[in-house]
Amino acid sequence: MGIEKRPISEQAPPFPSCSSEMMALQKNLIKFNQQQEKCLSALSSINVRAGSSRAAPPTVPIATSSSIATKFPTKFSENTQRYQLIHCIKNSEPGAQVKRVIDLLRETRGDFTAEQIEEACYVDAIKNKVVFNSLTHNVKVKYDGKRFSYKPTHDIKNKTELLQLIRKNPEGIAISELKDSYRLVMEDLQALKASGVVWWLSNSDCREDVAYPNDPRITIKVDDEIKQLFRAEELPRDMIDIERYLRGNGMKPKTDTARRRAMAQVHGLNPKPKAKKKPRNISKRTKLTNAHLPELFQDICS
Repeated sequence: MGIEKRPISEQAPPFPSCSSEMMALQKNLIKFNQQQEKCLSALSSINVRAGSSRAAPPTVPIATSSSIATKFPTKFSENTQRYQLIHCIKNSEPGAQVKRVIDLLRETRGDFTAEQIEEACYVDAIKNKVVFNSLTHNVKVKYDGKRFSYKPTHDIKNKTELLQLIRKNPEGIAISELKDSYRLVMEDLQALKASGVVWWLSNSDCREDVAYPNDPRITIKVDDEIKQLFRAEELPRDMIDIERYLRGNGMKPKTDTARRRAMAQVHGLNPKPKAKKKPRNISKRTKLTNAHLPELFQDICS
């Protein structure tokens, strides 16, 4: 360290013992010199240790969380979120778990074992007896004893089978019953509607869309009660009353008779009455189209 050690006697020559104060100062000085020697020895020992540590062999690094994260790329936060999701699903209500399984079956349209269901959506369909019983008794789930699959309302696979099903129901079939048939059923239904072979109408009573077949070969049976209602309905004779009735039912008429009549009065125009056609006499040369009603032509034939 560059500090020279000298004997205490050389560093502090004895003071004359003429008074007690001088003796006390001499004792304090000797005590200070002793402490200084201890400090010098401590510094020298530290220097020796520092020199030996430089030549020490390298130590093995301790594994830390950062080194583990570098070696394994999976983040701890992602695993934590996954475990939290699994815990949340397994402790949720049985109805929510059943819905999760049904959504999986409907979206994939595949056959799943209980183990595959648990791996895909974290629902235990075996140990959880409430979930298992709900799935096996659900109308939308098919269970063959080993695998679960989705069970649609109508078992059809393509556009051809869809059209055949609609034609088998001339009274109409609800769109909601067709939505879950297969994945592209709505696109095929739109294509059939655009081609004109299917009518897609809205039912104002139940507010539900209904698909009808547009096939002239199909005979639609109409109830006698509906026929009587249609024949008993009497339309207003004045066009203004008809337009008022349409507006009252939320429909916009194409004509405006009141405005047209008011404009005619302003310009002094009176609608000309149509000339009545003279009744056409039927002669023997007239081509008869109602030959199946001979009683109408007795006077001609006689």
